[in-house]
Amino acid sequence: MSGEKGVETFRESTSSPELLSAIKVLKKELSSELVILGHHYQRDDVLQFADITGDSLILSRKAAEMQKKHIVFCGVYFMAECADILTEEDQAVYIPDLEAGCAMADMAGRRQVEETWGKLTAVSDETIIPVTYINSSADIKAFVGERGGLVCTSSNAGPVFDRAMELGSKILFLPDRYLGANTALHKGMNKKQLWLLDRLPDRRQMKDIRVFLWDGYCSVHRQFRVEDVYRLRKEYPGIRIIVHGECSEAVVQASDDFGSTSAIIQQVSSAPAGSIWGVGTEEHLVRRLKKRFPDKTVLSLSGKGVQCTTMYRITPEKLQKTLQGIRDGGSTQRIRVNPEIKHYAKSALMRMLSL
Repeated sequence: MSGEKGVETFRESTSSPELLSAIKVLKKELSSELVILGHHYQRDDVLQFADITGDSLILSRKAAEMQKKHIVFCGVYFMAECADILTEEDQAVYIPDLEAGCAMADMAGRRQVEETWGKLTAVSDETIIPVTYINSSADIKAFVGERGGLVCTSSNAGPVFDRAMELGSKILFLPDRYLGANTALHKGMNKKQLWLLDRLPDRRQMKDIRVFLWDGYCSVHRQFRVEDVYRLRKEYPGIRIIVHGECSEAVVQASDDFGSTSAIIQQVSSAPAGSIWGVGTEEHLVRRLKKRFPDKTVLSLSGKGVQCTTMYRITPEKLQKTLQGIRDGGSTQRIRVNPEIKHYAKSALMRMLSL
């Protein structure tokens, strides 16, 4: 383990039957006005209470469709922000731990992005369209929305890139350098057309650049190495390797396919019995796939398995506290996005959802 913020070696979690029973009772009491959304990376003893599970795209769509008064998001902070942005004023969104953030999202701050944007647009004669990965703050989504840009998820980054290129001739992609690069390369661009913003290009260099990549990343998916791919291929001839699009370009290129968590689930689900899979993503999902498909061999690309520390902050105890607060009318876990930020962030999200 590299010691990077946001990632740690997988560890099992257990909860008492009494606690789980208490949550079931609370959920039943609130059933007429409550819905619980859960991301695939949540621990099992939390995810079992989700009415809807999915990746960021699925949960964003579902949040926009929800009619329930109370929406509890078992995920990380930016996901709950998205739900608050997309729902109506008479609905309330909660997250069981307000400190469940995202290390990647924290890598792109509004002031720094604005400064970089100003410098890029000053030396470019072409239109730059900002695109932000959904793993970003509401403030960054608002920045993008105000400038005619779009949000994307790992499920729809390709179509969003296509739309952005229709609107302009260059893309500023943030905050995930790897998803941006993997999407661009998959679209047929070459590495010379990509520019990592660890430094700024000059006017001469601007000509050939199609995508500017913010220097952010997911600490979990950066743990996977090309050597992991080679090791599994050697140990399991005929294995199929599928990884998340947040993995490095080298890992993606060495694998058989890449995609969102939903894409990973779909591929393993539709594969024939007896097939062998190496999966490069957060360990809670990998282990869930192992249990769900006992007729297939599902292996973690990283032998030890890694988990997202901020996802792991959502616990049954905190879920119980949140539901009690909703029932008693005194929850402190509600998410409220500033109305002006919400306005522009929603425009960027709706451009994505309209595709």
